[in-house]
Amino acid sequence: MFSSIAAAAPAKQSVGDTITVLSGRLSSATLLEDRRAAILGLRSFAKDYPASVASGALRSLIGCLSGDGEDVDTVRVVLETLLMLFSPNQDSPEASEEIALWLADEFTQRQENITLLLDFLETNDFYSRLYSLQLLVAILAARTERTEECISSAPLGIPRLVAVLEDRRDAIRNEALTLLTYLTPSSSLIQQSVAYQNAFDRTFAIIDAEGSLLEGGRIVEDCLIFLANLLRLNPPNQSLFRESGCAVQLAKLLESTYHTGKEEEEEVAAWAQEQQNRNIYALLAVIRLFLVPAAVGTSQNQLAFWQHGVLYHALQVAFSHRAEMPIRAEALTTCADTIRGNARLQENFAQLQVPSVLETAPTTNGQAGKSNGVPSIYVIDGLLDLSLSVPSTQAFDLRVAACQCIKAYFFNHPEVRMHFLRRAIEGHASGVDETANVLTTLLRPTNTPSSNDPYRHWFAAAIVFHLVFDNPEGKALTMSVTEGDAESGEEVVTSIQTITAHLVTALSRGDDDRISVGYLMLLIGWLFEDVDGVNDFLGEGSNIHALAQEIVRHPPGSPLVQGLCAMILGVIYEFSTKDSPIPRSTLHSVIMSRVGREKYIDALNKLRSHSLMRDYEVTPQKADGSGSLPDVYFDATFVEFFKDNYSRIARAIDREPGLEISVVTNGVQKGISRELVDSLRSQLEEKEQALQAALTDVASLNGKLGQEQADHRRSNEASTAELARIKNINESIQRQHEGELKKLEAQQQAKSDAHQKQLEVAKKEATAAMELLRVEHNTKEAELQRQIDYVRKTTEAEAARVQRRAEAEMADLRATISRLEVDLMKANKAKTQAVEAAREELNSKLSAEESKSKSAEKRAADLEKQVSTKQEELGEVRTRLKEKEEQQASTQTELDDLLMVFGDLEDKVEKYKKRLKGLGEVISDAEGEDDDGDDDDDDSEDSEVD
Repeated sequence: MFSSIAAAAPAKQSVGDTITVLSGRLSSATLLEDRRAAILGLRSFAKDYPASVASGALRSLIGCLSGDGEDVDTVRVVLETLLMLFSPNQDSPEASEEIALWLADEFTQRQENITLLLDFLETNDFYSRLYSLQLLVAILAARTERTEECISSAPLGIPRLVAVLEDRRDAIRNEALTLLTYLTPSSSLIQQSVAYQNAFDRTFAIIDAEGSLLEGGRIVEDCLIFLANLLRLNPPNQSLFRESGCAVQLAKLLESTYHTGKEEEEEVAAWAQEQQNRNIYALLAVIRLFLVPAAVGTSQNQLAFWQHGVLYHALQVAFSHRAEMPIRAEALTTCADTIRGNARLQENFAQLQVPSVLETAPTTNGQAGKSNGVPSIYVIDGLLDLSLSVPSTQAFDLRVAACQCIKAYFFNHPEVRMHFLRRAIEGHASGVDETANVLTTLLRPTNTPSSNDPYRHWFAAAIVFHLVFDNPEGKALTMSVTEGDAESGEEVVTSIQTITAHLVTALSRGDDDRISVGYLMLLIGWLFEDVDGVNDFLGEGSNIHALAQEIVRHPPGSPLVQGLCAMILGVIYEFSTKDSPIPRSTLHSVIMSRVGREKYIDALNKLRSHSLMRDYEVTPQKADGSGSLPDVYFDATFVEFFKDNYSRIARAIDREPGLEISVVTNGVQKGISRELVDSLRSQLEEKEQALQAALTDVASLNGKLGQEQADHRRSNEASTAELARIKNINESIQRQHEGELKKLEAQQQAKSDAHQKQLEVAKKEATAAMELLRVEHNTKEAELQRQIDYVRKTTEAEAARVQRRAEAEMADLRATISRLEVDLMKANKAKTQAVEAAREELNSKLSAEESKSKSAEKRAADLEKQVSTKQEELGEVRTRLKEKEEQQASTQTELDDLLMVFGDLEDKVEKYKKRLKGLGEVISDAEGEDDDGDDDDDDSEDSEVD
């Protein structure tokens, strides 16, 4: 019986068939319950068969979000199904990364799909909001750029997302924060859109609600990462942040990290402590985003952080005994960025006070005991204590940050740099035991083994290097520092020689290479382009031999030390002179004999190609956490200096000893070719000898000049007597000339009177001739005027007659044309009537009256001939009309010619009038009119006048 029942049971349906059936039911069902049941069935397969479900029902699922959006339960199930498709089971046979891309493409290719998900953020339903945000995060992860465009283009897309940050439900708020964090890393437009939706205040409100930095969890870190996305390389957002007063919030957060208000330190779990450190580190990273060197708005950000206490609180965090070493180091780096390059802040920075770092010894994990009652010291002293007096290896990053902060204190500020240097010199000269004095550290090293803390000397050398580098005044001031008391009979040694002696001792003793590298960096930067410093260095000749010996030592030492020794020898030779304690030529021969050119170039090449020098910019200059000394040997400024001047120093050994390098220091040129100086001196002696010879010649010439002056006086007296005689003769001649001039004037007056009489007679004769010419002109002008009137009347009559005749002919032609057109119309009408009659007869009696049809066709042909004849006549009439028009045109041309003749005659009359006026006659308009009526002569007379 059971076997028969089993045989009658339906066949088992496969998964693919089931998904196909459910997909079809979802797309075709009309009832909401049926669609929801189909979605529930698809959801059960979504985790294990995402490709099958997506290919068959994805668009239907998205359509349900649009059609059934008001039903909360249906929307929830659909969103859950879509989220399962984005995150299927890893062991599913259909699991693939391409499915997420395919799903994201389906959503992002149509703007309304993203807008639909954003619309669910307007609802109050928990799951609709949460799942919509999670789905947007999944789509954004798959298709970032396209999703960003869709969200930005959606109506109120960004404002609606930012508004979700105020949701009181933590899950929804946190998901919105995650979405915004993923949405804002790269697009500056989206960053600005989010920022202008009051995102900063909302984010700080979340941080405060989560318990700030110390008590907040991962959400606080996410908030700070979100702020970093909005502020990174975005000056408009940074300006908005600054103008919105958010710098105060940063100061409060920093203050809360060390000023907890609790008298006793509570025990904190390791994971909680780690999260606290991550939160504080993220906050410091956000602050440093405002302090990018040479960026737009950096100076304004520095001033804002100073005014609102961000710098002060960062310093307190850096010197707090509760904070761990990495946090303190990052806080000091933040302080360095805050004051670097800002003169106002650099000048005020030294007035701040911080807790002393030497009162409580730090433990191995970076924490210390209670800081209550710890005295305060000035920040520069505290930074020097950190750099020079904290030998712990775990505090290396903190010491580096303190050193960077000191460098930032006098960076690009000559006054502050010289003030710092003078204070260091005064402290060293006072003899007080100052363990944190950089000059004392370098010039008077302690007796403790340097292997315990080689970086003490290294940091001191790096700070002094920045004080004297490219600072001629600082070099001179530091070189004035000496060791030894001359009054007590001690040998006085300069600071350069003292540092060099310590360098040679470190090399011979085999001390840590970091100590030697620090000394060499300082000396190279000090002696470069400093002739006086080079001469001071060469005052002790054994130093050159010691450095040369280090380069060629066997077995070879550190390539870093050997390369720097070669570098300093090149610098010394480059800027040495003939007058140096070791002459330039001698120095060149020593280097070539003790080292050799090949070894010198090889040492420099090995230094340049060493990973610590070559890859300095990409290698973190931090401790590796292993407890051993870090591989930090160089200062960033020195590395840049070495790479810039490597080629120059490498070629220095090939320069002839006789050619010195010209160095301009404080406007004074130092160093020049000695051969040129000797030649100039010989030329000067030759000029002096020539000058003495010239002075002798001048004395002899002065004697000759006195003799010549006496002779000149005698000749001058003779010339005066001769001049008086000539003057008397000249006066007599002048009197004779005046008499003759009066006679000539009388004769000229007589001639002038006679000429005047002749002129009056000629004037009368000219007047009479002019009168005759005027009468003659009037007569001829009258004749010309009569001719003009005659021609004008004749022309007008002829023109009128021609015009009347042409008009009559044109009227006849128009009448003929009208008659012909009437005849043509009649003929056409008759033809049309005949054709119609013939058609009717053909339609009715086609078979019986073929003969009539032929006669009708014949009549039609006759009529066509008549029409063609009429058309020919019409053409002839048109031709005649055209000829008449041409005749009229020729008549008009003749009329124009007559008018031109008339114009020429008038021009001639005007010319005659002008001639008479030119002769002095006055012609009135009345006379011209009278003359026009009396002149009737022909054109021949006019020609004679011309």
